[in-house]
Amino acid sequence: MVVSTEPPRREWVPVEHRWFGLDRRTFVAGFTALAIALALIYGLQGLNAAIPWHHEIRAGQVLDLGDGATAVPPVGWQLEQGTLVGGAGAAATNLQIVLANGGATIEVDGTTYDGSATAFLDQVHRSQGDPPGVMGARGSLTTDSGLVGVAQSGSGPNGDGVDVAFKMAVGTGAAVDDAPALLVRVRTATGQFEQYQEQVGAMLRSITPGAAR
Repeated sequence: MVVSTEPPRREWVPVEHRWFGLDRRTFVAGFTALAIALALIYGLQGLNAAIPWHHEIRAGQVLDLGDGATAVPPVGWQLEQGTLVGGAGAAATNLQIVLANGGATIEVDGTTYDGSATAFLDQVHRSQGDPPGVMGARGSLTTDSGLVGVAQSGSGPNGDGVDVAFKMAVGTGAAVDDAPALLVRVRTATGQFEQYQEQVGAMLRSITPGAAR
């Protein structure tokens, strides 16, 4: 058997089908494949960014804080993360809720912490930072259910905000120290906190621990 050592002949492409030395007849298939690849990579990301979040809080809806604990969110705000009562359920010690309205956000985080609400807020500020700008004096906030929280506000050119820490049990002693900890972090643009103060205050006062606590 004779094996040819000549290189394979390349198919000749007529001049009318060539563009910069390339076969124009392969462009359609090539560009189609490229377009599909780009759509798969960037199309879904762009679609997600273009579609606004439309989970607006309606009157009567209640946030699930886990272990039977609840809070009443401001009507008209967008629930960007979190669970409502009657939904999938929430874990008090692994809780993440985000509400937004214009330039304001309310973040609610639940975790385990052995100690007081004051000590918990100290730890949060050491690890995550204080409220923006110049901080005001710390104060207490008592909810309608009797929970006592510790509040720290701040205001400055980078925005306004307030952090409120709770232990999710009413009373004093070991039961409170062992209860889940809850942090409510409110942030607004500079000079806009007063615009949302009434709604934020109503939500904070509505926080209620679980019946078992």
